[in-house]
Amino acid sequence: MQYAIYHPAKKTFWQGRKSNPNIENQYWHQEIELLNIENVNTISNIDIAILGYVCDEGVRRNSGRIGAQKGPKVIRERLAKLPIHFTQKKVADIGDIICLEDDMEACQNLFSKHITHLIQNKVLPIAIGGGHDIAYGHFKGIWNAVKTDNKQIGIINFDAHFDLRPVEKKSNSGTPFHQIIAEYSENVSYFAIGIQQQSNTKELFEIAKNNSRIDYAINYDCESSNKELDALKKRLILFIENVDYVYLTIDMDGFSSAYAPGVSAPSPLGFTPYFVFKMLSFILKSNKVISLDIAELNPSLDRDNLTANLAAKIIDFVVMNYIRHRF
Repeated sequence: MQYAIYHPAKKTFWQGRKSNPNIENQYWHQEIELLNIENVNTISNIDIAILGYVCDEGVRRNSGRIGAQKGPKVIRERLAKLPIHFTQKKVADIGDIICLEDDMEACQNLFSKHITHLIQNKVLPIAIGGGHDIAYGHFKGIWNAVKTDNKQIGIINFDAHFDLRPVEKKSNSGTPFHQIIAEYSENVSYFAIGIQQQSNTKELFEIAKNNSRIDYAINYDCESSNKELDALKKRLILFIENVDYVYLTIDMDGFSSAYAPGVSAPSPLGFTPYFVFKMLSFILKSNKVISLDIAELNPSLDRDNLTANLAAKIIDFVVMNYIRHRF
């Protein structure tokens, strides 16, 4: 028996300030649609869907500090209070995939099915975790939606870690991109942005250097100055040109701990929100982004909701820019 379940969206996660009833909606909690994806035709009229991955079993297996399973709930609570600056397009919360009995594999499989369903219905998934093991199930869902066309998928990962560790006994939050590349090598390319030497072994750097489908930028290349940004953009242009779709994944531990203390492995050497927002805007302009996720927020380790607020503002930023460039 597999242990993972689906829960539809909950109104209790979406509370916030009331605004004048005589004017249009002002906040996310007023605008968001709450749906049950298991109802027939429930997503036929939406453009973007938020889906939670309530699992940090991968973090536990990776000897990290657990608590990321609380991330989806808290991100929604922070997002609910933000003002909206998008109109005409529909954004929905479609609920959570929940890991039970430590069965991460079942959770990944169920999660991938819902991602496939969204993409096949021309809905942009924005997934919120959960550990970075979300990426394996997420990629499977993307691939199952487009595999009949034999497309090339480029993964752009904002992260301090490669997460390219070979699987030994069980997969975990440090193995997803090794799993993906091993299983889908002919159809995937991987670009990691923000890699920190102090957070990755020599073996991982060797794996990255010896695979022609892997590229990376170290954290010192991720400054907000025009020089560093232009250099990285040139590399990304070539990467994006050679793929049909882009899967964006953001590990919150890639940010400096000044901005994101609420993660299992915080570091002061990470990038800034301004850098990531500029890069996201640039990547979204390609119109190749097919799906996105945010991983590794651990609310139990957060301070003043700094990390949760940042994750929520990333989603808000992506929604605004995706709508601006895509529609």
